[in-house]
Amino acid sequence: MNANTPNDALTRRSFLQRSAKTAAAAAACLVGYRFHDRHGPQKTVIPESDLHLPNFAIPGMAPQVAVVHGRHRVENLNRAIGALGGLDRFISPGDRVLLKVNAAFAAPPILGATTHPDLVSEITRMCFKVGAEAVMVTDNPINDPASSFELTGIAEAARGAGAQIVLPREDHFAAVTVDGGRLLRRWPVLYTPVSRANKLIGVATVKDHHRSGVSLVMKNWYGLLGGRRNIFHQDIHTIITELAMMVQPTLVVLDGTVSMVNNGPTGGSMSDLKPTETLIVGTDQVAVDALGADLLDRTVDSLPFIGMAETACVGSRSAEMVDVGSYTDDRVGASG
Repeated sequence: MNANTPNDALTRRSFLQRSAKTAAAAAACLVGYRFHDRHGPQKTVIPESDLHLPNFAIPGMAPQVAVVHGRHRVENLNRAIGALGGLDRFISPGDRVLLKVNAAFAAPPILGATTHPDLVSEITRMCFKVGAEAVMVTDNPINDPASSFELTGIAEAARGAGAQIVLPREDHFAAVTVDGGRLLRRWPVLYTPVSRANKLIGVATVKDHHRSGVSLVMKNWYGLLGGRRNIFHQDIHTIITELAMMVQPTLVVLDGTVSMVNNGPTGGSMSDLKPTETLIVGTDQVAVDALGADLLDRTVDSLPFIGMAETACVGSRSAEMVDVGSYTDDRVGASG
């Protein structure tokens, strides 16, 4: 294991520097596929009152983040989860787990615009290993949903590992309100697949974004929205903050094995990508995004939504970081 790599900027020193600045703020915040089921899921009965998404966080668990450096996604994931105490701390026998991936674009995984299928298959495998009853995978892509899930490789990876793909349908959406929110008031949200899970894992990739500056785990919840969601681009930092207020996940996974450093969020060229050889897993969205921003050489101060989410008590940049360390992986094809 080589503990002195260029990515050490993401380890204890820089994280503790940020922690000192934000400790006070932290203290203040005391299925479309359905395996070819022709009938699909039953329509959700929507009550008259405003809906809220369930809280999927583990009660009483202190916020933690693990950072691993290396070129192999699956190895990184297993090391990070192990450093957090193992997946059985988060997923229990009989759980129904929803993976919120980024399948926004009908593009191959090599372009880095979407969640890598290797992570989808490995997280699914790990969930079943600890006794999950079901794993579902969903998103509301910008491009045609079926094409997006197929061309990204996510559909094949999910099906191969035994997960169910839930493509968005009109009757999957319901009006959700975020308490304290200004934009998300009775807005259509992909409610049905979320409400049928009792654990939620967000799986995002590190990308440049021409409006918000970066696209990380909090921005990834955008794919739960329906309706004319493009109108929120006018106030992008507020909508990302409200999305993070709306969604309280069990765990988030941020893939910076290869990061899109230019022309995000779609990219389209290998020249837009840079090997950053880092994977971040945690229970605190704010802390994970703050660390992910470093991979794109963005400062937290240049990304208003991070500070706004912290002020809204979504999380804290001073969450405990587990120092996993770095390792050297020289296997051929290790970037998988």
